[in-house]
Amino acid sequence: MISSPTQLAAFCLAPLLLVLVAASHQPTTDRGHSDTESTTHDEEQVEQAAMQVQYLEIVTPAVDKTCEALAAAHGVVFSKPVPELGNARTASLKDGGRIGVRGPMRDTETPVVRPYLLVDDIEAAVKAAEKAGATVALPPMEIPGQGTFSVYILGGIEHGLWQL
Repeated sequence: MISSPTQLAAFCLAPLLLVLVAASHQPTTDRGHSDTESTTHDEEQVEQAAMQVQYLEIVTPAVDKTCEALAAAHGVVFSKPVPELGNARTASLKDGGRIGVRGPMRDTETPVVRPYLLVDDIEAAVKAAEKAGATVALPPMEIPGQGTFSVYILGGIEHGLWQL
């Protein structure tokens, strides 16, 4: 049980930090080049293929407390519930994306932090995930006025894709 505001803030911010660290560390391999050439090649690839979190979804039974902690820590204001996003309360991210905090939508939905990465072609991205061994939990689905999203599971982790 979380007993202090500091523990609550750490609980809420830890998933965000993990997403940012994961997004900034995407190794690639290039067997045909030396270590020096490979490092330069890796850095160029990271610059060319930078990922963007379009929507960071937090599902929790403590929606208001989570929004309060994030708002206090980051100086943002969360919206009223947005029906199209499962009644998530949202706030803007610096890169143009959004963070949404919502309650579970069914009794079996457990708390989760799910980043939705922006893609140009959601159908191709879903196929690539399946080819890598992912199970599609939710095929591409349009949310009027918001974009198209999909969810897949790989390695026990839920991943989201988002196309504008």
